[in-house]
Amino acid sequence: MGILLDDVVLIRPSEKHDEPSVITVNCPDKTGLGCDLCRVILFFGLNIVRGDVTTDGKWCYIVLWVTGNSSTRWGLLKQRLVEVCPSCYSAATLVYFRPEPQSSKPSDMFLLKFCCHDRRGLLHDVTSVLCELELLIEKVKVSTTPDGKVMDLFFIIDTRELMHTTKRQRDTCDHLKHVLGDAMISCEIEMIGAEVMLCSQASSLPSEIAKEPDLNENSPTTSSGAKDVSVTLDNSLSPSHTLVQIVCQDHKGLIYDIMRTLKDYNIQISYGRFNKKERRSCEIDLFIVQADGKKILDQSKQNVLSTRLRMELIHPLRVTVLSRGPDTELLVANPTELSGKGRPLVFYNITLALKLLDIGIFLAEIRRYLIGDQEWEVYRVMLDEGAGSSVPRNKIKDGVRKMLMGWV
Repeated sequence: MGILLDDVVLIRPSEKHDEPSVITVNCPDKTGLGCDLCRVILFFGLNIVRGDVTTDGKWCYIVLWVTGNSSTRWGLLKQRLVEVCPSCYSAATLVYFRPEPQSSKPSDMFLLKFCCHDRRGLLHDVTSVLCELELLIEKVKVSTTPDGKVMDLFFIIDTRELMHTTKRQRDTCDHLKHVLGDAMISCEIEMIGAEVMLCSQASSLPSEIAKEPDLNENSPTTSSGAKDVSVTLDNSLSPSHTLVQIVCQDHKGLIYDIMRTLKDYNIQISYGRFNKKERRSCEIDLFIVQADGKKILDQSKQNVLSTRLRMELIHPLRVTVLSRGPDTELLVANPTELSGKGRPLVFYNITLALKLLDIGIFLAEIRRYLIGDQEWEVYRVMLDEGAGSSVPRNKIKDGVRKMLMGWV
């Protein structure tokens, strides 16, 4: 027996505003599938409030309850979720496994270069258009000239893999023209090499970003949320699995952060359940095994995994605001997956937070850095001097962090 390909992903949109929509995934299993699914869901602006995961190592069944975006294009979301599921082949309504390709061609990188007249909220409006068009922003460089013009360089990847066509390029420029109107001066798109994404060394980063945060609950520098995070590994409740029990505060992308961490450690989830309770409290139970199919008995490995999970739950992103002479600089950093993929919608949320605070952006860039043994995406935003000085820096930091964490 098997399942129809149309049944690999099923979505039941909510009928009421206060009820979650339900996403069901029924497909061959692979290590990191949960991370890949959660990343797509996060990219569509949705929040997972409940979930059940079951797998025998070959086939998995996942049910996710999601909330958040009333304008979600459910058909497109289903298509993107199916694309990250292991490939299947259908014949006479039966599904057979097809091995995944050993290597895949890296996605083509494109440079979107446009010039326009500056205005408040410009960068967020542009970012919104690119997200709507399913363009991943890998790197950005924004500069403002003394005469009030903006030169934006966006290094993008097209998830639809159509940017090499004239039509896709023209449609992208037309969408930007529609949003920017007469402010648009020019728009160009060209293919470039992937070497522009090479990592820099962390030595040029401020210590506030590069330094590993202290996870000691009693440390005065530790986030107040540390006391609300508990990660426990237990080998006594299952003869073949290690149980990971997590209690923490909810934040935007919480399940993605957990799944990303487990994927990076090549850990397989056999059964999992998570649920969001009152006051943003979440409880998560995961029965896991290592790549060899065995439970984690080594105490040092348990400590490493527990520490890494606590780090991701307390500090999924690092945010700081610094003085650069008379100017103010906002720094945001988040770890990338081992596959090289960055966290979705970070730049979108940064620009939205600054727009709501009525703060202009004078200069911005995204670069990859090595912090310790891990690659991070670092967003450096130079705030407009006139507007930035009128908003307290702690308010800027708090506003950006709350937007990134989904606490607004």
